[in-house]
Amino acid sequence: MKAAIVSVIGCEPALGEIAPPIPFFGENWIKVTAAAISRVTKARVSGAHYSANEVLPFVVGIDGVGRLDDGRRVYFGLPRSPFGSMAEFVVSAPRFCVPIPDDLDDFTAAAVANPGVSSWAALTARAHLQPGETVLINGATGTAGRLAVQVAKWLGAGKIIATGRNPIALGEIKHVGAVTAIQLGTDPASLERRLVDEFEEGVDIVIDYLWGKSAECLLSAAAKAGCNGRPLRFVQVGSVSGSQIALPGALLRASAIELMGCGIGSVTVEKLVELTGDVLRATTPGKLDINFRKIPFADFDRAWPKDDSTSRTVFDLTQGATWA
Repeated sequence: MKAAIVSVIGCEPALGEIAPPIPFFGENWIKVTAAAISRVTKARVSGAHYSANEVLPFVVGIDGVGRLDDGRRVYFGLPRSPFGSMAEFVVSAPRFCVPIPDDLDDFTAAAVANPGVSSWAALTARAHLQPGETVLINGATGTAGRLAVQVAKWLGAGKIIATGRNPIALGEIKHVGAVTAIQLGTDPASLERRLVDEFEEGVDIVIDYLWGKSAECLLSAAAKAGCNGRPLRFVQVGSVSGSQIALPGALLRASAIELMGCGIGSVTVEKLVELTGDVLRATTPGKLDINFRKIPFADFDRAWPKDDSTSRTVFDLTQGATWA
C-alpha cells in the first residue's frame, strides 16, 4: 500500500510502498480517506515531541478519517505503530474510534479534529469552563488558536480575548467570537500594562498555544493584577514560541494562578478521542470553521514541506487505494 514513511528521525517523510497492517483480534481495519498534518505529527517526525517513541521506519500521522469493513465512517486516533494515518490502510483499537456525524464530510472532520480537541479538552477536561467566564486565547491567529476562539464561544464563554502577532489576522478573529484583540510583539512594557488591565477586569482561563516570552508576560501581568477572588486557570497547550520559560517561584506564591497542561498524558487518549467526538458533533451546528487545503495523497512529497500554520493540509486518500 502507499504510505508516507519516515526512515530517519529528523528527515522529511516520503511517499513509498509498505505492506499493509494485519489486524489483531478485536482491532478495526480501516480504509483511510483523509488525514491531516498536525504539529504533533511534525514534532514526532523530528523526534522533538514528548510522546515520540517510534521504531524506524514508521508511517506518519496520529489520526484520520476512514471506513470500517461495514462501510461506517469513523474518526480514528493513534493507529497501531508503526502504521500511522497517512497510509491507505490502518488498524486501530475500537476505543480509539468515534463515528463521523452524517452532516460532516471526511475532509472537514480530518481538518478540525486535532486542533479542535486541543482547545475543547483544555476548556472542559482541564479548566472546567463555566458559562459566562472570560477566556484568553494566547496565539489565536493560527489555525488551532482561531478554532479555539470558536470552541470557547460554543462552550459558553462570556468574553473571549485573543492575542497574536499578525494584526490582520487579529482583526479577522473578532468575526468568529473574540471581543478583544491584543497584538503581541509590541513594546513589552506597553503590552504588560494592556494585559494587566484585562486581568484586572477579570480573566478566568488562559489557553496558551505559544509559551515562551508571551506566556511569561501573561503570567507576570496576571500576578500583578491580582485575582480579586477569581483564580486564574492557565492551561498550556502548545509551545510555538519556545519550549521553556523563566518562572519565578514568588510569582506563583503571590498569586492564585493554577498552572496546568493539556495533552497526551495529562488527559488519557481514550478521553481525548471521546472529546474529539464532541468536537465533530459540534462542528456543523456550532459553525466551527477552519482553513484547510485538500491535497491528493499522490502529491504528499510536494505538500509536506509547504504546510504552515495559516491553513491545515488534509490529504485525500479516496483515489487509487488498493488492497495490495
